[in-house]
Amino acid sequence: MTTAAALGLCIALAAGGPPLTRLPADPDAALDRFTLAWTHSVERIRWREDWIIGRDGRLHAGEAAIEGSGAGMEPPDDARLIDGHWVYTPHLPPQDALTLANSTMTGPHEICIAGSCRSLFDLAPAARDRPVRLFPCPGDALSSGSTTAPEAGTAR
Repeated sequence: MTTAAALGLCIALAAGGPPLTRLPADPDAALDRFTLAWTHSVERIRWREDWIIGRDGRLHAGEAAIEGSGAGMEPPDDARLIDGHWVYTPHLPPQDALTLANSTMTGPHEICIAGSCRSLFDLAPAARDRPVRLFPCPGDALSSGSTTAPEAGTAR
């Protein structure tokens, strides 16, 4: 009997091609959630979004938080102010992928797993200053070379 490879999070160039990296790196290890964090390029305010990798192979938005507010960054009406952070749950349908600008003109996005954060620049150095997609992928995605980033996604 063949079992499906454990799901993880793949990072690939938005223009297409196979994944540059997979989190976690161990193909037998699974990942079911991660946090995407960044600092707004103009207002210098920290944003955080929790994402769940669903059994349906899609990304589901969890809790999000903004450390304050600024021009064009109004929190949604249902946000709650908790310890200086506007906390809310984004009203988004499940996503096949998230597209990130990954520009060196701003600070890098960070991907946090179990409280440990790493810069996207460090995780996928070949993608520095090039748009990337984050998407759920099986453990054998890097070795098989057959997994490519889905077309749909949310720009961040």
